[in-house]
Amino acid sequence: MEKQEQISTGAKELLYQSGFGNSFSSEAIQGALPQGQNNPLVCPFGLYAEQISGTAFTAPRKLNQRSWLYRIKPSVTHEPFKPRTPTHKKLVSEFNQSTSSATPTQLRWKPEEIPDSPTDFIDGLYTICGAGSSFLRHGFAIHMYSANKSMENCAFCNADGDFLIVPEKGRLSITTECGKLHVCPGEIVVLPQGFRFSIDLPDGPSRGYVAEVFGTHFQLPDLGPIGANGLAATRDFLVPTAWFEDEVHPGYIIVQKFGGELFTAKQNFSPFNVVAWHGNYVPYKYDLHKFCPFNTVLIDHGDPSVNTVYLCPLISVLTAPTDKPGVALLDYVIFPPRWLVAEHTFRPPYYHRNCMSEFMGLVYGKYEAKVDGFLPGGASLHSCMTPHGPDTNTFETTVSRGTDETPSKITETMAFMFESSLIPRVCPWALESPRMDHNYYQCWMGLKSYFSHEGSDCYNKEIQSKHS
Repeated sequence: MEKQEQISTGAKELLYQSGFGNSFSSEAIQGALPQGQNNPLVCPFGLYAEQISGTAFTAPRKLNQRSWLYRIKPSVTHEPFKPRTPTHKKLVSEFNQSTSSATPTQLRWKPEEIPDSPTDFIDGLYTICGAGSSFLRHGFAIHMYSANKSMENCAFCNADGDFLIVPEKGRLSITTECGKLHVCPGEIVVLPQGFRFSIDLPDGPSRGYVAEVFGTHFQLPDLGPIGANGLAATRDFLVPTAWFEDEVHPGYIIVQKFGGELFTAKQNFSPFNVVAWHGNYVPYKYDLHKFCPFNTVLIDHGDPSVNTVYLCPLISVLTAPTDKPGVALLDYVIFPPRWLVAEHTFRPPYYHRNCMSEFMGLVYGKYEAKVDGFLPGGASLHSCMTPHGPDTNTFETTVSRGTDETPSKITETMAFMFESSLIPRVCPWALESPRMDHNYYQCWMGLKSYFSHEGSDCYNKEIQSKHS
């Protein structure tokens, strides 16, 4: 089912359609959508029919993604692409020994500074780590961005994969070929492969995180034993409605990311000239505050997968799956406000080594396992089988409360994790960054041994005594 929802954005209101994976349709002028067929000999109002395909033509119907756009001029009307000058030296889509390094060390970065010189989203985007190859259509890249100006007379198109953008500072006003999206910190937006878009900064400086997946698309996770409801509800995903520009734009630039390199082509019109469209291959956004988390209600600590938005069984918001059931190319997992009620349990995340690799970011507040040192706009990377867990202060504080702790609520926080079954390689500028926290490892060095061989009763009394 389709639903239209009007969202207040301060001075301006946008009309969205709601749902996930729907077959949507929208027209900015009534009657602009052809009826009964996709590609008539003559389209209404003299528009051009153009299809954008997100999957192979022969993909199974349940997986097939495509949309039909009805535009004033077709997107092919541009000059040849040329390598962008100056080149962007900090974007990677082919991760190997010549572009990046492998390291099992726990890594953490402090927030990036806002640039001093005028920098838009394209120039403010840089790769931190990733695995695989956009050329081989398998893998992912994790980027961050820091910008202080809107994109002017240009649009960006990512031919390599889907972008999942997580703003941490400053709103994004995104114009796409399907219409406009306003995205605030605390929301996410997915811009599928191939769509052209432009990002304005209504609040000035903006900063955030970007996950990119090659050769697949994000989808909602299966709910398994949860049942039909919970986590991210399909109706809370919002899709734009048709909006178009019909103006001459001399020297308009299309910037295309192709194999991690940037190319430019000139045209004399706006790419946002789509008067009507229909299909299921669309950009969309989601408000993380609407996520319905699940948690332990008696003992022990659930796996972080219970928080996936795109589900990795239980906490994921979104997932980009692999061919192996339950194994993700990339999961987007959040740690939102929630109640902690487990009895006789160490409630923060437990110490662990994981066959998956975990990149974490913080949108606002504090993360429960790293109260000190992990800041909004910062990031950490714990790769495959690298041990990690709560810092010394978190462990000591938690244990000192004893076993009689009452239910408590984690509030005013929004942390997230990009989790992948692939092992990431880290870009040299990320390893050499002045924002690298070289003292990160010290957050665990204060952990003491409380071992006692005199039996569990003596041990429990001793450890509680030492923390009292």
